Amino acid sequence: MRQVVERLRDAPVADAPSPLKVAVLLPCFNEEAAIAEVVRGFRAALPAADIYVYDNNSTDETVERAREAGAIVRTERRQGKGAVVRRMLADVEADVYLMADGDLTYDPLAAPLLIDRLVSRQLDMVVATREGDGMLARKGHAAGNRMFNRIIARLFGAGFTDILSGYRACSRRFAKSFPTASDGFEIETELSIHALDLRLAVDELPVRYGRRPDNSASKLSTVRDGLRILWTIAMMYRAVKPFRFFGAIGLGLAALSVALGAPVVVEFVETGLVPRLPTAVLAASVMQLAVLSVVCGVIVEAVAEARREAKRLRYLELRRA
Repeated sequence: MRQVVERLRDAPVADAPSPLKVAVLLPCFNEEAAIAEVVRGFRAALPAADIYVYDNNSTDETVERAREAGAIVRTERRQGKGAVVRRMLADVEADVYLMADGDLTYDPLAAPLLIDRLVSRQLDMVVATREGDGMLARKGHAAGNRMFNRIIARLFGAGFTDILSGYRACSRRFAKSFPTASDGFEIETELSIHALDLRLAVDELPVRYGRRPDNSASKLSTVRDGLRILWTIAMMYRAVKPFRFFGAIGLGLAALSVALGAPVVVEFVETGLVPRLPTAVLAASVMQLAVLSVVCGVIVEAVAEARREAKRLRYLELRRA
């Protein structure tokens, strides 16, 4: 026993776990009015983090202001926030990724809270739900956000109350296994649906959302980008829930076929004649399309399940921070 105790006493002490490498990712397009203050805010909140500003073809002095504030500045030529996020997640190596905007609307002081929630609970993503003057000042955006949240919850399941928030912390596993496809502001929708589809561990944290500086303009168009987000939701529903998507189309076509064909059938039963032959042919053709749609849904559902398994396996291959 004495020898065992002596061996344990003399054994080298295991190295303490190394601190997590945190990367703050700031996509920017013409944000010279705010970017320097944003970088300094995140530097004060996260002194050990690497702060990256990805410029997206700015025509002002965004790049110069970001460099002066001490950020690592890189460029993405393909226009659109989704394109920038895709490049950032591909290029930057870290254990934790904190995504925000360069317009001074998100509170940098909340960054440690988001990261602590992510790490302490071993989550894959923590979304900052926006509260405060910034949301009140943009009533159209707030109303659209509520509508999209309801649609997402209905189609993909509950999990988020602010899917369009651009302030979120992600694990390395999530960042490196996320198959980005969007090019614009619909990227946040894609991030949220991907997490819901794979049933990843996520959470939310209320964060103050402020107003932009007076000399800074929003790049988000309520109508244009709202329609793009709706289209993204529809296309992702087709990809993630194909049987329901094509099944709903099939049911609609079947109902149309019955509505067209019912009078023809009734008339045939009563008279033994089919005077409206074109209508009968149309009804039969529509019913064939309905059956075809359901069959397509069954086939594509199997493909979607295989893709989901592949994404899950890719996610599990990556080390947890």
